Amino acid sequence: MEQSLTHRIRPAADEPAGALVLFHGRGADENDLFPLLDVLDPDRRLVGVTPRGPLSLPPGGAHWYAVQRVGFPDRDTFQATYALGAEWLDAFLAEHGIAHERTVLGGFSQGAVMAYAFGLGQGRPRPAGILGLSGFVPTVEGWEPELANAAGLPVAIGHGTLDPVIPVEFGRDARERLSALGADLVYRESPMGHTIDPRRLPELTDWVAETAGPVSRA
Repeated sequence: MEQSLTHRIRPAADEPAGALVLFHGRGADENDLFPLLDVLDPDRRLVGVTPRGPLSLPPGGAHWYAVQRVGFPDRDTFQATYALGAEWLDAFLAEHGIAHERTVLGGFSQGAVMAYAFGLGQGRPRPAGILGLSGFVPTVEGWEPELANAAGLPVAIGHGTLDPVIPVEFGRDARERLSALGADLVYRESPMGHTIDPRRLPELTDWVAETAGPVSRA
């Protein structure tokens, strides 16, 4: 496992209002969601960054944890990545002088799982919001959501009703779990498979702009 996370940065156009961190899905890398940074933040108000998962597993590409059962990440690989990723995220934001409360965490598939994990985990700083696309809130030994982080937290969820990889029931479960914790939810389903619905991107662009907030330095 890598000792830090390889990542790709898209600078803000001026003084950053915050950060947008996007975690890729299973078998991809830091380049996969990089173009989405400009889509979701077209005015470049935010520092954008796409980290690479630290694991190299079959069938290839980068991974955040080993998959044994959908919805239930492998404990050992998840916990190792969670510790490493949290350390990297905290250091990255500190280096750029950006507070967690001005940071939107987002991801697709496995990356959505990690966005939930870093944003909701017990003892973790509360982010500005979480964007979860085609993922789920993890159920894994040693990780529990922090009630104080979830209450009132902006969360946008998107999922395909025809998803054969992570069925839509997992998106609906995330909606129910986070709603019960008091999150401020935007939930959308699309008649699609395991992919991001491009028709939802304008709404998500507005959501990111509203969630990240005004310029604020840590």
